[in-house]
Amino acid sequence: MSGHNKWSSIKHKKAAVDAKRGKAFTKFIKEITIAARTGGGDPNANPRLRTAVATAKSGGMPNDNIDRAIKKGTGELDGGQMDEIIYEGYGPAGIAILLECYTDNRNRTTADIRHILSKNNGNLGENGCVAWMFNRRGVIEIIGENLSEDDVMETGLELEGFEDLEVSENAITVYTDPTALYIVREGLAAKGFEIEEAKIGFIPQNTIKLEGKKAEQMLRLMDMLDDNDDITDVYSNFEIDDAEMDRIANQR
Repeated sequence: MSGHNKWSSIKHKKAAVDAKRGKAFTKFIKEITIAARTGGGDPNANPRLRTAVATAKSGGMPNDNIDRAIKKGTGELDGGQMDEIIYEGYGPAGIAILLECYTDNRNRTTADIRHILSKNNGNLGENGCVAWMFNRRGVIEIIGENLSEDDVMETGLELEGFEDLEVSENAITVYTDPTALYIVREGLAAKGFEIEEAKIGFIPQNTIKLEGKKAEQMLRLMDMLDDNDDITDVYSNFEIDDAEMDRIANQR
């Protein structure tokens, strides 16, 4: 019986990994398609596409998938019209939420997001209702064991557009001027740093600390937003400390 239980556990873990991998591939394809559509299909002449391709490759996406996504973007393959949309709204306790979406059906996406927010004590807002609470910045995630903050900082200071960095376990987040994202990314990669992701994102100017029921509600909302295939990035201004995260995790 123990062998059955072990295999059952392995299958569940594999299913979770495969689901995350599928979500990541969907995100890669949409970003490559949009980048090719807006800036052309040549990565050498399109910095956004070059970064999207590099990120997809580092995530294990096959070259054939990348090539098809580029051709969909340039119109060489029929892939349907994809729109890039930003939604704004509120979560529990008035937490600000920005959602970046790529969709082929605006009505479906709007209805889905409205439903998810309302189900979790939030609501969809008008354009501009929370965007002023965020700064648009380039964000580069560097991963690896034994990362040196000093080495990353030294390299960053040599690159025009580098602004700041933040250190976490086995990762360093580099912040840049949005117009310098691709230059800084390539400069860091040239020094041998492993780039997991590079994107232009929204960073909250201030955060609101949540705990108790509000924190639990917010995490449920984030899980549901993350599971929606049309949503590629979620930005918010909430903060939950480690002790509260551990408490919630033990309840799940």
